[in-house]
Amino acid sequence: MGDPALTTDLGHVLVTGGSGFLGANLVRELLATGHRVRSTDRVPSPLPDQDNLETVLGDITDPEAVAKAVEGIDTIFHTAAIIELMGGASVTPEYRERNFAVNVGGTQNLVRAAQDAGVQRFVYTASNSVVMGGQPISGGDETLPYTDRFNDLYTETKVAAERYVLAQNGVEGMLTCSIRPSGIWGRGDQTMFRKLFESVIAGHVKVLIGGADAKLDNSYVHNLAHGFILAGRHLVPGGTAPGQAYFINDGEPINMFDFARPVIESCGRSWPKLRVPGAPLHKIVTFWQKLHFKFGIMAPPLEPTAIERLYLDNYFSTEKARRDLGYEPVYTTVDATEHCLDYYVSMFHEMEHAAKK
Repeated sequence: MGDPALTTDLGHVLVTGGSGFLGANLVRELLATGHRVRSTDRVPSPLPDQDNLETVLGDITDPEAVAKAVEGIDTIFHTAAIIELMGGASVTPEYRERNFAVNVGGTQNLVRAAQDAGVQRFVYTASNSVVMGGQPISGGDETLPYTDRFNDLYTETKVAAERYVLAQNGVEGMLTCSIRPSGIWGRGDQTMFRKLFESVIAGHVKVLIGGADAKLDNSYVHNLAHGFILAGRHLVPGGTAPGQAYFINDGEPINMFDFARPVIESCGRSWPKLRVPGAPLHKIVTFWQKLHFKFGIMAPPLEPTAIERLYLDNYFSTEKARRDLGYEPVYTTVDATEHCLDYYVSMFHEMEHAAKK
């Protein structure tokens, strides 16, 4: 077991996916703490030009672009990925190949280029779903085995890529670790609450799915960025992080509908009171997904994986991150909600206005 007191400076930092929600917030956090940062993505950065920030356009599936991006870099935070929440045996070959090309092939490109360039540290972004597999988990830890049951390509590719990254720890002198977030939320979120808002605005939320006692955990983006930076600093010979995976979340398991309630009510809406069991609905949506891929009919409004998170306990302990990295959430859920409530309310009303056109 490594020594948690051993840490290092991050040096020159590369953030892949630096124009995305997590990536851009991580770049801001690194700049605010005095780091020199290079951000790379397929689209321009939303951040203004500023000292210590270099932005580079590039695709992680392009080995030449990746080789240029890693030149002179000491630490890489790899957040770039595509998020596809459908999967299973029913998906088309094209759908599968696209996901693997970016999430696995792109990660392999980046690791190889980093090793060739003498990069010292590599922090990967996985997901808590790499161990879930449709089973209820309450306070799970990093000793849980990888799932081999895949209802979505995102989880399947994250398992493959995390295995690869951790197996490369120490190869060519580069130390690696992996962070497993829960649902990421906060200012800039265009996934978690956007999908929820779409359902509310379309009038699809007629019932609540699963029991009121089912809980999940979430990762407020600033808590998550804090965890990433701690992990990077602990990637040092003899330290705790090399070769390790860590769950990083807010440490406050909660029912999803209770979690979203303050936001939905601030948008002028309310939840229905009727609840329906999740297991039968999960079977229906799984079959619907097969029909979607086979016959091209409309995709189901919720993916099987999303429904699992509504009716099954799925939350994880951060004890290992606390012990190894000194991680403590910077924001409580209440404080974080207050911090980003106006962002979500504005998003909701913009979406509501667009839907009426």
